[in-house]
Amino acid sequence: MKGLSRLLRAGEDSRRGVAAASHDGLLPDEREFQYAAKTNNLETMEKLFKKNVNINAVDALKRTAFHFAVARSHMSVVDFLLHHKARLDMADQHGLTVIHLAAWTGNLDIMRKLVKAGADQKAKNEEGMNVLHFAAQNNSVKIVDYFLQDLHLNDLNKPDGKGKKPFLLASEKGHVDMINNLITLKLFTSERDKEGNTALHLAAKNGHSKVVEILLEQWKEINELNQNGETPFYLSVEGGHEKCAELLLEAGSDINVLTQNHSSALQIAVQNGHLSLVTFLIDKNIDLVPKPERQETPLHLAADLGNVELVEVLLKTGCNLKTVDKHGKTALAVASRSNHALIVDMIIKAERYYATKQEHLAHSDDGSDFDLSFKQDHSTQTKQIRSSLWNLAYNQLKPQEWKKLALFWKFTEEQIKAIEEQWTGKKSYKEHGNRMLLIWLHGILLAHQNPVKHIYEDLVEAGFQPLAEKIRAASNTDMDSRECAIS
Repeated sequence: MKGLSRLLRAGEDSRRGVAAASHDGLLPDEREFQYAAKTNNLETMEKLFKKNVNINAVDALKRTAFHFAVARSHMSVVDFLLHHKARLDMADQHGLTVIHLAAWTGNLDIMRKLVKAGADQKAKNEEGMNVLHFAAQNNSVKIVDYFLQDLHLNDLNKPDGKGKKPFLLASEKGHVDMINNLITLKLFTSERDKEGNTALHLAAKNGHSKVVEILLEQWKEINELNQNGETPFYLSVEGGHEKCAELLLEAGSDINVLTQNHSSALQIAVQNGHLSLVTFLIDKNIDLVPKPERQETPLHLAADLGNVELVEVLLKTGCNLKTVDKHGKTALAVASRSNHALIVDMIIKAERYYATKQEHLAHSDDGSDFDLSFKQDHSTQTKQIRSSLWNLAYNQLKPQEWKKLALFWKFTEEQIKAIEEQWTGKKSYKEHGNRMLLIWLHGILLAHQNPVKHIYEDLVEAGFQPLAEKIRAASNTDMDSRECAIS
Protein backbone atom coordinates (compact mmCIF):
# COMPACT_ATOMS: atom_id res chain seq x y z
CA MET A 1 0.00 0.00 0.00
CA LYS A 2 3.00 2.24 -0.38
CA GLY A 3 2.24 5.74 -1.60
CA LEU A 4 -1.54 5.63 -1.72
CA SER A 5 -1.97 9.28 -2.58
CA ARG A 6 0.72 9.05 -5.25
CA LEU A 7 -1.01 5.98 -6.57
CA LEU A 8 -4.25 7.85 -7.01
CA ARG A 9 -2.56 10.91 -8.46
CA ALA A 10 -0.91 8.67 -11.00
CA GLY A 11 -4.37 7.66 -12.13
CA GLU A 12 -4.78 10.89 -14.05
CA ASP A 13 -1.40 11.18 -15.75
CA SER A 14 -0.31 7.64 -16.46
CA ARG A 15 -3.66 6.28 -17.54
CA ARG A 16 -5.29 9.25 -19.22
CA GLY A 17 -4.31 7.99 -22.65
CA VAL A 18 -5.61 4.49 -21.90
CA ALA A 19 -8.78 5.94 -20.42
CA ALA A 20 -9.51 7.83 -23.61
CA ALA A 21 -9.38 4.62 -25.59
CA SER A 22 -11.16 2.31 -23.14
CA HIS A 23 -13.38 5.02 -21.61
CA ASP A 24 -12.46 3.61 -18.17
CA GLY A 25 -16.04 2.51 -17.97
CA LEU A 26 -17.05 6.19 -17.69
CA LEU A 27 -19.30 8.36 -19.80
CA PRO A 28 -17.68 11.58 -21.09
CA ASP A 29 -19.38 13.75 -18.47
CA GLU A 30 -18.43 11.33 -15.70
CA ARG A 31 -14.84 11.32 -16.84
CA GLU A 32 -14.80 15.12 -16.90
CA PHE A 33 -16.38 15.19 -13.43
CA GLN A 34 -13.65 12.95 -12.01
CA TYR A 35 -10.95 15.04 -13.64
CA ALA A 36 -12.48 18.18 -12.13
CA ALA A 37 -12.35 16.51 -8.69
CA LYS A 38 -8.68 15.68 -9.20
CA THR A 39 -7.84 19.24 -10.24
CA ASN A 40 -10.01 20.99 -7.63
CA ASN A 41 -12.21 22.52 -10.34
CA LEU A 42 -15.40 23.13 -8.37
CA GLU A 43 -17.01 25.24 -11.08
CA THR A 44 -16.92 22.39 -13.60
CA MET A 45 -18.25 19.94 -11.03
CA GLU A 46 -21.23 22.18 -10.25
CA LYS A 47 -22.00 22.62 -13.96
CA LEU A 48 -21.90 18.86 -14.56
CA PHE A 49 -23.95 18.15 -11.45
CA LYS A 50 -26.72 20.33 -12.89
CA LYS A 51 -26.61 18.07 -15.96
CA ASN A 52 -27.40 15.13 -13.67
CA VAL A 53 -23.97 13.52 -13.92
CA ASN A 54 -23.53 10.40 -11.80
CA ILE A 55 -21.25 11.70 -9.02
CA ASN A 56 -20.63 8.12 -7.80
CA ALA A 57 -19.46 6.81 -11.16
CA VAL A 58 -16.40 4.54 -10.96
CA ASP A 59 -13.46 4.23 -13.32
CA ALA A 60 -11.77 0.98 -14.35
CA LEU A 61 -10.06 0.81 -10.93
CA LYS A 62 -13.41 1.35 -9.17
CA ARG A 63 -12.41 4.83 -7.97
CA THR A 64 -14.90 7.64 -7.62
CA ALA A 65 -14.47 11.39 -7.71
CA PHE A 66 -14.58 11.24 -3.90
CA HIS A 67 -11.45 9.04 -3.82
CA PHE A 68 -9.45 11.59 -5.80
CA ALA A 69 -10.75 14.59 -3.85
CA VAL A 70 -9.77 13.07 -0.50
CA ALA A 71 -6.43 11.74 -1.77
CA ARG A 72 -5.50 15.26 -2.89
CA SER A 73 -7.00 16.96 0.16
CA HIS A 74 -9.27 19.20 -1.92
CA MET A 75 -11.45 20.47 0.93
CA SER A 76 -13.94 22.43 -1.19
CA VAL A 77 -14.51 19.41 -3.45
CA VAL A 78 -15.00 17.18 -0.39
CA ASP A 79 -17.57 19.66 0.96
CA PHE A 80 -19.35 19.70 -2.39
CA LEU A 81 -19.52 15.90 -2.56
CA LEU A 82 -20.69 15.61 1.04
CA HIS A 83 -23.34 18.24 0.45
CA HIS A 84 -24.64 16.32 -2.53
CA LYS A 85 -24.66 13.03 -0.65
CA ALA A 86 -21.88 11.28 -2.54
CA ARG A 87 -21.38 7.75 -1.26
CA LEU A 88 -18.76 7.25 1.46
CA ASP A 89 -18.71 3.46 1.45
CA MET A 90 -17.50 2.76 -2.08
CA ALA A 91 -14.26 0.78 -2.17
CA ASP A 92 -11.83 0.71 -5.09
CA GLN A 93 -10.31 -2.51 -6.42
CA HIS A 94 -7.91 -2.62 -3.44
CA GLY A 95 -10.69 -2.16 -0.92
CA LEU A 96 -9.81 1.48 -0.22
CA THR A 97 -12.58 3.79 0.89
CA VAL A 98 -12.31 7.55 1.36
CA ILE A 99 -11.79 7.20 5.11
CA HIS A 100 -8.66 5.15 4.46
CA LEU A 101 -7.32 7.85 2.16
CA ALA A 102 -7.98 10.56 4.72
CA ALA A 103 -6.04 8.53 7.30
CA TRP A 104 -3.17 8.13 4.86
CA THR A 105 -2.96 11.81 3.96
CA GLY A 106 -3.32 12.80 7.60
CA ASN A 107 -5.87 15.51 6.87
CA LEU A 108 -7.73 15.73 10.18
CA ASP A 109 -10.29 18.29 8.97
CA ILE A 110 -11.41 16.03 6.13
CA MET A 111 -11.40 13.02 8.46
CA ARG A 112 -13.70 14.79 10.91
CA LYS A 113 -16.11 15.66 8.08
CA LEU A 114 -16.16 12.07 6.84
CA VAL A 115 -16.79 10.66 10.30
CA LYS A 116 -19.55 13.20 10.94
CA ALA A 117 -21.13 12.26 7.60
CA GLY A 118 -21.27 8.61 8.67
CA ALA A 119 -18.21 7.01 7.09
CA ASP A 120 -17.53 3.52 8.41
CA GLN A 121 -14.83 4.13 11.03
CA LYS A 122 -13.88 0.45 11.17
CA ALA A 123 -13.74 -0.23 7.44
CA LYS A 124 -10.94 -2.52 6.24
CA ASN A 125 -9.30 -2.81 2.86
CA GLU A 126 -8.53 -6.15 1.21
CA GLU A 127 -5.35 -6.47 3.30
CA GLY A 128 -7.24 -6.10 6.55
CA MET A 129 -5.99 -2.56 7.17
CA ASN A 130 -8.14 0.01 8.97
CA VAL A 131 -7.66 3.75 9.47
CA LEU A 132 -5.24 3.23 12.35
CA HIS A 133 -2.98 1.07 10.18
CA PHE A 134 -2.90 3.66 7.41
CA ALA A 135 -2.28 6.52 9.82
CA ALA A 136 0.56 4.65 11.55
CA GLN A 137 2.10 3.63 8.25
CA ASN A 138 2.21 7.22 7.01
CA ASN A 139 3.05 8.97 10.30
CA SER A 140 -0.35 10.67 10.62
CA VAL A 141 -0.14 11.29 14.37
CA LYS A 142 -3.19 13.56 14.55
CA ILE A 143 -5.39 10.89 12.98
CA VAL A 144 -4.27 8.30 15.52
CA ASP A 145 -4.96 10.70 18.39
CA TYR A 146 -8.38 11.51 16.98
CA PHE A 147 -9.50 7.89 16.75
CA LEU A 148 -8.00 6.75 20.03
CA GLN A 149 -8.36 9.76 22.30
CA ASP A 150 -11.42 11.53 20.88
CA LEU A 151 -13.43 8.63 19.50
CA HIS A 152 -12.02 6.02 21.93
CA LEU A 153 -11.90 3.36 19.22
CA ASN A 154 -9.20 1.31 20.92
CA ASP A 155 -10.43 -1.87 19.24
CA LEU A 156 -8.90 -0.56 15.99
CA ASN A 157 -5.51 -1.47 17.46
CA LYS A 158 -5.47 -4.96 16.02
CA PRO A 159 -3.34 -6.89 13.52
CA ASP A 160 -3.90 -6.41 9.80
CA GLY A 161 -3.98 -9.29 7.35
CA LYS A 162 -0.23 -9.80 7.69
CA GLY A 163 -0.37 -9.80 11.45
CA LYS A 164 1.00 -6.29 11.85
CA LYS A 165 -0.44 -3.98 14.45
CA PRO A 166 -0.09 -0.20 13.88
CA PHE A 167 3.00 -0.17 16.12
CA LEU A 168 4.75 -2.67 13.84
CA LEU A 169 3.80 -0.71 10.72
CA ALA A 170 5.20 2.51 12.19
CA SER A 171 8.42 0.69 13.13
CA GLU A 172 8.70 -0.81 9.67
CA LYS A 173 8.43 2.64 8.09
CA GLY A 174 10.76 4.31 10.61
CA HIS A 175 8.31 6.93 11.91
CA VAL A 176 9.88 8.21 15.13
CA ASP A 177 7.01 10.59 15.98
CA MET A 178 4.43 7.87 15.54
CA ILE A 179 6.45 5.38 17.59
CA ASN A 180 6.80 7.83 20.47
CA ASN A 181 3.11 8.69 20.26
CA LEU A 182 2.02 5.04 20.33
CA ILE A 183 4.30 4.36 23.28
CA THR A 184 2.71 7.30 25.12
CA LEU A 185 -0.70 5.84 24.32
CA LYS A 186 0.53 2.53 25.79
CA LEU A 187 0.31 0.78 22.44
CA PHE A 188 3.90 -0.48 22.48
CA THR A 189 3.93 -4.17 21.66
CA SER A 190 6.52 -6.90 21.34
CA GLU A 191 4.03 -9.09 19.48
CA ARG A 192 5.01 -10.61 16.15
CA ASP A 193 3.54 -10.52 12.67
CA LYS A 194 2.72 -13.66 10.70
CA GLU A 195 6.38 -14.07 9.69
CA GLY A 196 7.52 -13.92 13.30
CA ASN A 197 8.92 -10.38 13.06
CA THR A 198 8.70 -8.01 16.00
CA ALA A 199 8.81 -4.23 15.66
CA LEU A 200 12.55 -4.46 16.37
CA HIS A 201 13.01 -6.92 13.51
CA LEU A 202 11.18 -4.63 11.09
CA ALA A 203 12.99 -1.45 12.12
CA ALA A 204 16.40 -3.15 11.96
CA LYS A 205 15.63 -4.78 8.61
CA ASN A 206 14.80 -1.41 7.06
CA GLY A 207 17.69 0.52 8.60
CA HIS A 208 15.68 2.79 10.89
CA SER A 209 18.40 3.40 13.48
CA LYS A 210 16.51 6.09 15.42
CA VAL A 211 13.53 3.78 15.83
CA VAL A 212 15.85 0.91 16.83
CA GLU A 213 17.36 3.17 19.47
CA ILE A 214 13.91 3.96 20.90
CA LEU A 215 12.78 0.34 20.81
CA LEU A 216 15.88 -0.89 22.59
CA GLU A 217 14.86 1.16 25.61
CA GLN A 218 11.70 -0.97 25.79
CA TRP A 219 13.05 -4.33 24.67
CA LYS A 220 13.87 -7.26 26.92
CA GLU A 221 14.88 -10.06 24.55
CA ILE A 222 16.84 -8.77 21.57
CA ASN A 223 17.92 -12.14 20.18
CA GLU A 224 14.41 -13.29 19.31
CA LEU A 225 14.16 -15.31 16.10
CA ASN A 226 11.59 -14.85 13.36
CA GLN A 227 10.29 -17.79 11.34
CA ASN A 228 13.50 -17.84 9.25
CA GLY A 229 15.64 -17.97 12.38
CA GLU A 230 16.77 -14.36 11.92
CA THR A 231 17.44 -11.96 14.78
CA PRO A 232 17.03 -8.17 14.43
CA PHE A 233 20.84 -7.95 14.32
CA TYR A 234 21.05 -10.45 11.46
CA LEU A 235 18.40 -8.53 9.50
CA SER A 236 20.26 -5.24 9.99
CA VAL A 237 23.39 -6.82 8.51
CA GLU A 238 21.44 -8.41 5.67
CA GLY A 239 20.10 -4.98 4.74
CA GLY A 240 23.54 -3.36 4.97
CA HIS A 241 22.56 -1.12 7.90
CA GLU A 242 25.74 -0.64 9.91
CA LYS A 243 24.35 1.85 12.42
CA CYS A 244 21.49 -0.49 13.37
CA ALA A 245 23.91 -3.39 13.66
CA GLU A 246 26.15 -1.35 15.95
CA LEU A 247 23.25 -0.33 18.20
CA LEU A 248 22.05 -3.92 18.47
CA LEU A 249 25.52 -5.23 19.26
CA GLU A 250 25.95 -2.61 21.97
CA ALA A 251 22.64 -3.79 23.42
CA GLY A 252 23.90 -7.37 23.61
CA SER A 253 22.91 -9.01 20.34
CA ASP A 254 24.67 -12.28 19.52
CA ILE A 255 27.12 -11.49 16.72
CA ASN A 256 27.63 -15.16 15.86
CA VAL A 257 23.99 -16.26 15.69
CA LEU A 258 23.08 -18.55 12.79
CA THR A 259 19.79 -18.66 10.91
CA GLN A 260 17.88 -21.90 10.43
CA ASN A 261 19.83 -22.52 7.21
CA HIS A 262 23.06 -22.03 9.20
CA SER A 263 23.93 -18.66 7.65
CA SER A 264 25.94 -16.18 9.75
CA ALA A 265 25.83 -12.40 9.72
CA LEU A 266 29.31 -12.27 8.20
CA GLN A 267 28.35 -14.67 5.44
CA ILE A 268 25.26 -12.65 4.52
CA ALA A 269 27.28 -9.42 4.56
CA VAL A 270 29.79 -10.99 2.17
CA GLN A 271 27.08 -12.48 -0.02
CA ASN A 272 25.37 -9.09 -0.36
CA GLY A 273 28.64 -7.26 -1.00
CA HIS A 274 28.44 -5.01 2.08
CA LEU A 275 32.17 -4.22 2.33
CA SER A 276 31.96 -1.70 5.19
CA LEU A 277 29.83 -4.11 7.21
CA VAL A 278 32.27 -6.96 6.61
CA THR A 279 35.07 -4.78 7.94
CA PHE A 280 32.87 -3.69 10.85
CA LEU A 281 32.01 -7.28 11.81
CA ILE A 282 35.63 -8.40 11.60
CA ASP A 283 36.64 -5.47 13.82
CA LYS A 284 33.99 -6.67 16.30
CA ASN A 285 35.70 -10.09 16.39
CA ILE A 286 32.98 -12.05 14.67
CA ASP A 287 33.76 -15.76 14.38
CA LEU A 288 35.56 -16.36 11.09
CA VAL A 289 35.38 -20.14 11.43
CA PRO A 290 32.17 -21.65 10.07
CA LYS A 291 30.11 -24.01 12.21
CA PRO A 292 30.39 -27.71 11.24
CA GLU A 293 26.90 -27.75 9.74
CA ARG A 294 27.72 -24.85 7.40
CA GLN A 295 31.39 -25.30 6.41
CA GLU A 296 31.21 -22.69 3.66
CA THR A 297 33.34 -19.78 4.91
CA PRO A 298 32.84 -16.10 4.07
CA LEU A 299 35.96 -16.41 1.91
CA HIS A 300 34.32 -19.19 -0.10
CA LEU A 301 31.36 -16.89 -0.76
CA ALA A 302 33.51 -13.89 -1.67
CA ALA A 303 35.67 -16.05 -3.94
CA ASP A 304 32.63 -17.45 -5.72
CA LEU A 305 31.28 -13.91 -6.20
CA GLY A 306 34.61 -12.68 -7.52
CA ASN A 307 34.52 -9.64 -5.23
CA VAL A 308 38.13 -8.41 -5.03
CA GLU A 309 37.54 -5.92 -2.21
CA LEU A 310 35.78 -8.45 0.02
CA VAL A 311 38.43 -11.09 -0.64
CA GLU A 312 41.13 -8.56 0.22
CA VAL A 313 39.51 -7.75 3.58
CA LEU A 314 39.06 -11.43 4.45
CA LEU A 315 42.56 -12.44 3.41
CA LYS A 316 44.05 -9.77 5.64
CA THR A 317 42.38 -11.39 8.66
CA GLY A 318 44.61 -14.42 8.28
CA CYS A 319 41.63 -16.78 8.02
CA ASN A 320 42.23 -20.48 7.48
CA LEU A 321 42.75 -20.88 3.74
CA LYS A 322 42.69 -24.67 3.90
CA THR A 323 39.09 -24.92 5.15
CA VAL A 324 36.93 -26.87 2.69
CA ASP A 325 33.22 -26.44 2.00
CA LYS A 326 30.63 -29.20 1.99
CA HIS A 327 31.88 -30.23 -1.46
CA GLY A 328 35.46 -30.57 -0.23
CA LYS A 329 36.60 -27.43 -2.06
CA THR A 330 38.93 -24.78 -0.69
CA ALA A 331 38.28 -21.10 -1.40
CA LEU A 332 41.09 -21.32 -3.98
CA ALA A 333 39.34 -24.16 -5.78
CA VAL A 334 36.04 -22.24 -5.71
CA ALA A 335 37.66 -19.14 -7.24
CA SER A 336 39.38 -21.28 -9.86
CA ARG A 337 36.16 -23.10 -10.75
CA SER A 338 34.40 -19.73 -11.15
CA ASN A 339 37.17 -18.44 -13.44
CA HIS A 340 38.03 -15.51 -11.16
CA ALA A 341 41.73 -15.30 -12.06
CA LEU A 342 42.38 -12.18 -9.96
CA ILE A 343 40.91 -13.90 -6.90
CA VAL A 344 42.91 -17.06 -7.57
CA ASP A 345 46.14 -15.06 -7.63
CA MET A 346 45.22 -13.16 -4.48
CA ILE A 347 44.53 -16.37 -2.53
CA ILE A 348 47.78 -17.95 -3.71
CA LYS A 349 49.68 -14.83 -2.64
CA ALA A 350 48.03 -15.06 0.77
CA GLU A 351 48.75 -18.79 1.09
CA ARG A 352 52.43 -18.25 0.29
CA TYR A 353 52.70 -15.17 2.49
CA TYR A 354 51.18 -16.78 5.58
CA ALA A 355 53.10 -20.02 5.04
CA THR A 356 56.35 -18.06 4.87
CA LYS A 357 55.41 -15.99 7.89
CA GLN A 358 54.58 -19.11 9.87
CA GLU A 359 58.02 -20.53 9.06
CA HIS A 360 59.58 -17.30 10.40
CA LEU A 361 61.23 -16.61 7.06
CA ALA A 362 59.32 -13.39 6.40
CA HIS A 363 60.41 -10.04 7.78
CA SER A 364 59.87 -9.50 11.48
CA ASP A 365 56.63 -8.03 12.80
CA ASP A 366 57.73 -4.40 12.70
CA GLY A 367 54.47 -2.81 11.64
CA SER A 368 55.25 -3.13 7.93
CA ASP A 369 52.12 -5.29 7.50
CA PHE A 370 50.17 -2.05 7.65
CA ASP A 371 50.35 -1.80 3.86
CA LEU A 372 49.75 -5.50 3.30
CA SER A 373 47.78 -6.13 0.14
CA PHE A 374 47.09 -9.12 -2.05
CA LYS A 375 45.62 -7.16 -4.96
CA GLN A 376 47.17 -6.85 -8.38
CA ASP A 377 50.24 -4.62 -8.27
CA HIS A 378 50.09 -1.50 -10.45
CA SER A 379 52.70 0.55 -8.59
CA THR A 380 55.29 2.64 -10.42
CA GLN A 381 58.03 1.30 -8.13
CA THR A 382 57.68 -2.20 -9.58
CA LYS A 383 56.92 -1.28 -13.17
CA GLN A 384 60.41 -2.14 -14.48
CA ILE A 385 60.67 -5.56 -12.87
CA ARG A 386 57.08 -6.40 -13.81
CA SER A 387 57.90 -5.54 -17.41
CA SER A 388 60.93 -7.83 -17.30
CA LEU A 389 58.88 -10.67 -15.86
CA TRP A 390 56.21 -10.17 -18.54
CA ASN A 391 58.88 -10.41 -21.24
CA LEU A 392 60.24 -13.55 -19.59
CA ALA A 393 56.81 -15.21 -19.53
CA TYR A 394 55.62 -14.19 -22.98
CA ASN A 395 58.84 -14.26 -25.00
CA GLN A 396 61.37 -16.50 -23.25
CA LEU A 397 59.74 -19.36 -21.34
CA LYS A 398 58.63 -22.40 -23.32
CA PRO A 399 55.47 -24.39 -22.54
CA GLN A 400 55.72 -26.21 -19.21
CA GLU A 401 58.83 -24.23 -18.16
CA TRP A 402 56.77 -21.89 -15.98
CA LYS A 403 55.65 -24.95 -14.03
CA LYS A 404 59.26 -25.97 -13.50
CA LEU A 405 59.96 -22.56 -12.02
CA ALA A 406 56.79 -22.69 -9.95
CA LEU A 407 57.81 -26.00 -8.40
CA PHE A 408 61.30 -24.60 -7.76
CA TRP A 409 59.65 -21.76 -5.82
CA LYS A 410 57.49 -24.26 -3.89
CA PHE A 411 54.16 -23.52 -5.49
CA THR A 412 51.83 -26.38 -4.54
CA GLU A 413 50.16 -28.65 -7.06
CA GLU A 414 46.79 -27.12 -6.12
CA GLN A 415 48.13 -23.61 -6.74
CA ILE A 416 49.56 -24.56 -10.13
CA LYS A 417 46.31 -26.29 -11.06
CA ALA A 418 44.31 -23.21 -10.03
CA ILE A 419 46.44 -20.93 -12.21
CA GLU A 420 46.22 -23.34 -15.13
CA GLU A 421 42.43 -23.64 -14.83
CA GLN A 422 41.94 -20.39 -16.75
CA TRP A 423 42.49 -21.77 -20.25
CA THR A 424 42.25 -19.47 -23.26
CA GLY A 425 44.02 -21.54 -25.90
CA LYS A 426 47.33 -23.13 -26.83
CA LYS A 427 49.26 -20.05 -25.71
CA SER A 428 47.62 -19.85 -22.29
CA TYR A 429 50.94 -20.95 -20.76
CA LYS A 430 52.29 -17.44 -21.41
CA GLU A 431 49.60 -15.83 -19.23
CA HIS A 432 49.93 -18.61 -16.67
CA GLY A 433 53.65 -18.00 -16.45
CA ASN A 434 53.23 -14.26 -16.06
CA ARG A 435 50.71 -14.67 -13.26
CA MET A 436 52.97 -17.13 -11.46
CA LEU A 437 55.93 -14.75 -11.75
CA LEU A 438 53.90 -11.84 -10.36
CA ILE A 439 52.78 -13.99 -7.42
CA TRP A 440 56.43 -14.84 -6.77
CA LEU A 441 57.33 -11.14 -6.99
CA HIS A 442 54.66 -10.32 -4.38
CA GLY A 443 56.35 -12.59 -1.85
CA ILE A 444 59.82 -11.25 -2.60
CA LEU A 445 58.71 -7.65 -2.14
CA LEU A 446 56.85 -8.37 1.10
CA ALA A 447 60.05 -9.94 2.41
CA HIS A 448 61.94 -6.75 1.45
CA GLN A 449 64.28 -8.67 -0.84
CA ASN A 450 65.78 -7.52 -4.13
CA PRO A 451 63.73 -9.06 -6.97
CA VAL A 452 66.35 -8.52 -9.70
CA LYS A 453 69.03 -10.28 -7.68
CA HIS A 454 66.66 -13.10 -6.76
CA ILE A 455 65.30 -13.75 -10.24
CA TYR A 456 68.82 -13.95 -11.62
CA GLU A 457 70.09 -16.34 -8.96
CA ASP A 458 66.96 -18.49 -9.00
CA LEU A 459 66.94 -18.82 -12.79
CA VAL A 460 70.55 -19.96 -12.68
CA GLU A 461 69.88 -22.47 -9.88
CA ALA A 462 66.77 -23.78 -11.64
CA GLY A 463 68.73 -24.41 -14.86
CA PHE A 464 67.81 -21.33 -16.87
CA GLN A 465 71.27 -19.70 -17.14
CA PRO A 466 70.74 -18.02 -20.56
CA LEU A 467 67.44 -16.54 -19.43
CA ALA A 468 69.06 -15.27 -16.24
CA GLU A 469 71.64 -13.35 -18.25
CA LYS A 470 68.96 -11.81 -20.45
CA ILE A 471 66.97 -10.69 -17.41
CA ARG A 472 69.99 -9.07 -15.82
CA ALA A 473 70.94 -7.29 -19.01
CA ALA A 474 67.43 -6.00 -19.58
CA SER A 475 66.83 -4.83 -16.03
CA ASN A 476 67.50 -1.32 -14.94
CA THR A 477 70.70 -1.37 -12.88
CA ASP A 478 69.14 1.12 -10.50
CA MET A 479 66.83 -1.64 -9.35
CA ASP A 480 69.80 -3.31 -7.63
CA SER A 481 69.93 -0.57 -5.04
CA ARG A 482 66.23 0.23 -4.85
CA GLU A 483 64.00 -1.34 -2.23
CA CYS A 484 60.63 -1.96 -3.80
CA ALA A 485 57.41 -1.68 -1.86
CA ILE A 486 54.16 -3.40 -2.79
CA SER A 487 50.99 -1.35 -3.00
